[in-house]
Amino acid sequence: MGARYDIAIVGAGIAGASLAAAIGSRARVLLVEAEDRPGYHATGRSAAFWTESYGGPGVQPLTTASGAFLQDNGFLSPRGALTIARAGQEAGLEAFAARFATLGVRVEMLGRAALEDRIPGLRPDWTQGALEPDCRDIDVAGLHQHYLATAGRAGADLWCSARLAAAIAQAGDWRVVLADGREASSTVLVDAAGAWADTVAGLAGVQPLGILPLRRTIAQLRVVPAVPSRLPLVLDLAEKFYFKPEAGRLWLSPHDETPGPPCDAAPEEIDVATAIARLEDVVDWNVERVEHRWAGLRSFAPDRLPVYGFDPASPRFFWFAGQGGFGIQTAPAAADLAARLLLDEPGGAVDPRPYAPSRFRGSVGDRTGLR
Repeated sequence: MGARYDIAIVGAGIAGASLAAAIGSRARVLLVEAEDRPGYHATGRSAAFWTESYGGPGVQPLTTASGAFLQDNGFLSPRGALTIARAGQEAGLEAFAARFATLGVRVEMLGRAALEDRIPGLRPDWTQGALEPDCRDIDVAGLHQHYLATAGRAGADLWCSARLAAAIAQAGDWRVVLADGREASSTVLVDAAGAWADTVAGLAGVQPLGILPLRRTIAQLRVVPAVPSRLPLVLDLAEKFYFKPEAGRLWLSPHDETPGPPCDAAPEEIDVATAIARLEDVVDWNVERVEHRWAGLRSFAPDRLPVYGFDPASPRFFWFAGQGGFGIQTAPAAADLAARLLLDEPGGAVDPRPYAPSRFRGSVGDRTGLR
């Protein structure tokens, strides 16, 4: 039946790689990746920022707890985030700032003059902003490679071009069968398959959770005047756009969330056009060229919080999924949380209970880890 492992992880994007790095020295780990290289889908298409308000209050503890690791290991660089509001939206922006300030996030309210200083060419209708000075850019590729290398040094095996065909629970183990005929067995099966999380659950005979893939589009633009390097990440309070500088160009998203099946996502022209129209409503810059465009799939559970933990009805099946568009900025804390659950270790910086899959199943059930 092939090689024997303690834990088989399906998916070698940032989720699977970070978890393999966290547990690889304490368990025999197999990483199974459907593509010919890890990180091809959502991980490789991230807008690459860390900001504590992004994802809402339920995601913020994971983001905040990840900050020190990312900073101390050189994966962050200064950026700043600025959420802006139109005239008439001031109360909503103040509520946004107050909500995160109570959670310990640094937020500074800015008036029109301060906005003009940070966003040249800002149109008059935008009157107030909430600045998060601690926002950082993330070296996503560097972080992902760090996790893969750490997992490899710890002894984890990585199988690429290894699409899961079936996972069969038998005699206390999982028989993992790949589309190319390879097989392995493991005590625990971890679903870190991103947009394919429910598909993997179905292949394992586990009831899906309703994790929905949503397409998100980004376009790289050349604009005039040139993008100032000190421009912060700019987000709309109404969640209609965000943009940031990147190597002298502008990365722009219309903040779209188009549902669809898990796939190799491609951008739609209408979404790129919508993004540009929204940008032109914010600043008086001229878009000279769309140099590049891409799309990725953000995957959400029904309540839009991640799902970490053993399935109540299948106690050797572990969910590590539903991380939305926040999997990069939360990776260190999420991997630590999941490793502690898998290895039955106490402690940790983040309470795992809000993320337990039992919130969708109606009962707690057994927890069967490795210890």
